[in-house]
Amino acid sequence: MKTLVVYLMAMPDTPELAAAAVDAGADVIEVGFPFSDPLADGPLIRRAGERALAAGMRTARCLEVLAETRSRVDVPLVPMTYASIFEAYGWAELERDARAAGATSLIVPDLPVDARTELKRVQLVAPTSTDERLRLAADVTDGWLYLVTVTGTTGARAELAPTLAPLAARARAVTGVPLYAGFGISTGAHARAAAEITDGVVVGSRAVEAAEQGSAALAALVTELRSGLDEVRA
Repeated sequence: MKTLVVYLMAMPDTPELAAAAVDAGADVIEVGFPFSDPLADGPLIRRAGERALAAGMRTARCLEVLAETRSRVDVPLVPMTYASIFEAYGWAELERDARAAGATSLIVPDLPVDARTELKRVQLVAPTSTDERLRLAADVTDGWLYLVTVTGTTGARAELAPTLAPLAARARAVTGVPLYAGFGISTGAHARAAAEITDGVVVGSRAVEAAEQGSAALAALVTELRSGLDEVRA
């Protein structure tokens, strides 16, 4: 079975949205802790982060939302945030408090694989990653390897990036850990195509957009993505 990771920005309604996504077929929920100067986020997620900050979603409140989400769902929860948030809160302290709130792992996209090696986290690799960096990331990643399909920011795209297939092939050559593809996956067709060559997909911008319309819209999107993935399984 292919894995579906759905990204949601931490907001007061995230627990409800996460429950709707899981009921519709999401296997993992990635929870964004907003940051004022994100590195890889496209316009949809950047705007969601700005709204979250305006709504008072600082790190402590995000941890509360994470704990509330954990009380609603039993799938893996993976907070995603930036190194500056860890610096401000404390590296060991934020990892401890996130895991106490229900985090299964962490994603820190602007933290190089060989920095803060004591922080167990999901590693990201991109089409520009060398084979040496691919191998290093795969060796230390926490559970799965996040394949960034493009050299750019997140955001829905018309078609799957052609750079994914060669990246997946190079990753397969150096590791047996699950490979999940993200950045630009926004439809069931995208999910199906990506899952033909990987073990699952991460959907961010399109999920954030649907979540802004409420639980029903998010559930409809997740159902479409799940159907695409299940076609590959069949």
